[in-house]
Amino acid sequence: MDTCKILIVDDEDRMRKLLRDFLVKANYRVIEAADGEAALNIFYNDNAIDLIILDVMMPKMDGWEVLEAIRKVSRVPVIMLTARAEERDELKGFSLGVDEYVTKPFSPRILVARVEALLRRTKDARPELLNVGGIEINKAAHTVTIDGAPVDLSFKEFELLTYFVENRGLALSRETILNNVWNYNYYGDARTIDTHVKKLRSKLGQKGDYIKTIWGMGYKFEVE
Repeated sequence: MDTCKILIVDDEDRMRKLLRDFLVKANYRVIEAADGEAALNIFYNDNAIDLIILDVMMPKMDGWEVLEAIRKVSRVPVIMLTARAEERDELKGFSLGVDEYVTKPFSPRILVARVEALLRRTKDARPELLNVGGIEINKAAHTVTIDGAPVDLSFKEFELLTYFVENRGLALSRETILNNVWNYNYYGDARTIDTHVKKLRSKLGQKGDYIKTIWGMGYKFEVE
């Protein structure tokens, strides 16, 4: 799990540094936000975040508001941090879709262990078979069928389609797609995306209309 990226959201500099140090030592990549608005801006522009550690009490937007906004578009694992241990707060968190609940003060080592366990559960739960709008993707076999008929895709076309389907409904910038499908060290031209999308749409036939162009930004996979 040394490639997982974790977003820490907490308005206390000391707390963010403490968590960052322990997570980096455990070989995680870490990004930070000091308030709820900044956290959402980061999240909406980076679809490669694997887990969020989210404080409840913050300026501008509290953790509840951030979690509610995230759950409208994503099931990314969320660990909620709070200084209060009241039952109604925990119940509120779980009703909004929090995955783990940690009360301050806590052991950073225990938190890292919870991060590792939650990421393992999430990874194990990811389906190998994706089926949406008549498109079936078998990730294990690396095959795609449309209404039961096989479709011949190149490796990158397959990865691109899988990424679109797994992030359906989300607006994806060209830079985000490059970073996630081509890898983080790829310095290609954004036209690479447009070329592959054009080929992919053609091979998908009428289903290619699921890939919507967002002018001046990128693409969104949406099944109507």
